[in-house]
Amino acid sequence: MPQNPQQRLVEITAHDLPLHCPTKDAPLWARHPRVFLDITHTGEVVCPYCSARYVLKGDLPKGQH
Repeated sequence: MPQNPQQRLVEITAHDLPLHCPTKDAPLWARHPRVFLDITHTGEVVCPYCSARYVLKGDLPKGQH
């Protein structure tokens, strides 16, 4: 995935799964409809609403595919 300088990079761990955007700590002005994102296949995903780029750090928990 080419990185756009305007994209916000968010590193997550298995503790943050299931992943959704916006995250619970996003400021009110940055909120959009919640969308669940599947990061388990490639280790990264981009939100279709705000273009935030999420990258998985570390291993997936047992049982995740």
